[in-house]
Amino acid sequence: YVGDEPFMLTYGDGVGNVDIKALVAYHKNHGKDLTMTVVQPSGRFGNVAINDDDGNVLRFEEKPEQSNSWINAGFFVCNSGIFDAIKDNDDTVVWERQPLETISGKGELQAFKHYGFWKPMDTLREKKQLEEAWVSGKAEWKIWQD
Repeated sequence: YVGDEPFMLTYGDGVGNVDIKALVAYHKNHGKDLTMTVVQPSGRFGNVAINDDDGNVLRFEEKPEQSNSWINAGFFVCNSGIFDAIKDNDDTVVWERQPLETISGKGELQAFKHYGFWKPMDTLREKKQLEEAWVSGKAEWKIWQD
């Protein structure tokens, strides 16, 4: 069913207010086979900055809003060229491993930095937080009109 037009791919365990039109436009402008949306997740734990020489604690930051690292947010725009990185009839392929590593190694993976809302639903705690946001009308990922 996939032809020569770009197509979208996403995981089912995260929500965000990603600007899909901007994501697709970004993908079409850079010309690579794959665009991966990346985010800086909020810190789950506090950060401690330590002097490497003497072990002195320099500062402590309780649960920072964003970390300094970028992670895969699970929203992709793909060209059909990505299928070259997936072995035929191999149900053991893990997308985040061999295919993404191969595509990246060929220089065909581009990051789209998303600075808005994003949250995974990997734990029961996260599920409850997202359900509470939905019920209370504070679901930041709900950007459509009823």
